[in-house]
Amino acid sequence: MLAFDFGRRRIGVAVGQEVTRTAEALSTIAVRDDRPDWAAITAVVETWRPDLFVLGRPRTADGGATPLSAALERFARRLEGRFGRRVSFVDERLSSYAADAEPRSGRGGLDAAAARVILETWFTENSAP
Repeated sequence: MLAFDFGRRRIGVAVGQEVTRTAEALSTIAVRDDRPDWAAITAVVETWRPDLFVLGRPRTADGGATPLSAALERFARRLEGRFGRRVSFVDERLSSYAADAEPRSGRGGLDAAAARVILETWFTENSAP
């Protein structure tokens, strides 16, 4: 599976393995003029061949939508449409703070580390019984 930390300037990417329930930060993909670099996203999808996309859903402190919410929903629909894979969301409040507080492991800087935290959150919330 692939996780994305969606932003207006950058999208962090992490890859995870459901069997081992591990995640690794991969890279950061540029966003220019509100347009993700779809060629770079396609390359990552073709390399890793995920069966699921996990996206962090930004929320305000009280759980409401943020100014980024509509753009994220559009990105999710485009991922599903382009690649024919399901998208799952997790609450990403404080994922960047959590990633910033940890030593850097993996590639891609803070945005990719935040995507790793998002995927680790998905693993925790979707634990096997």
